[in-house]
Amino acid sequence: MFKLAPSILAADFAKLGEQIALAEQAGADELHIDVMDGVFVPSISFGMPVIQSIRSASKMFFDVHLMITEPVRYLEEFVKAGADGITVHAEACGNLAATVRKVKELGVRVGVSIKPNTPISVLDEVASELDRVLVMTVEPGFGGQKLIPECVDKVKALVEYREERAAGFDIQVDGGIGLSNVKSVYEAGAEVFVAGTAVFRGDVAQNVKAFKEEIGVAD
Repeated sequence: MFKLAPSILAADFAKLGEQIALAEQAGADELHIDVMDGVFVPSISFGMPVIQSIRSASKMFFDVHLMITEPVRYLEEFVKAGADGITVHAEACGNLAATVRKVKELGVRVGVSIKPNTPISVLDEVASELDRVLVMTVEPGFGGQKLIPECVDKVKALVEYREERAAGFDIQVDGGIGLSNVKSVYEAGAEVFVAGTAVFRGDVAQNVKAFKEEIGVAD
């Protein structure tokens, strides 16, 4: 499986609707929406109003990545705004299991993200409940960073972990993904790829197609 999830964090917000449409028409599979609170990560991005404003403009799966402290406080609001899936950070939740259960109760797909230095073992209590695990391949909070090579080994380890536990989650990667490295990360076992700058800088439609061609799944 290969899915491309362009991150609107790197989009031109003066042309946001247009760029989302271009990515969708070119074959992007999901739309990745990074929400940052300036506490869990240094940067501040956007929240529910932006998601609401673009929901009617796209039929893509809205993959909402909450890089915020204690996200359980806002889960209902993000679902109401149009999230199809919510990914929370293991490091940001006082009670990760309860947060995962709450997302599931709201009827959307649930994911857990782990930072580069966070051990996979933090997933032990919730692995069987997850639809997705997001491996951050850079330190979260800023776009345009280079992929940390050691994170590719973490993807491989997560594949083994999934098999050992007979879990059903997909494996997503986010951070520094581009045409120069997407194939190696795909071969390591990742299935869903977040790309921001590599999609939204330049010709959006051509960039999406180039990713698919690199993996050999172009339409």
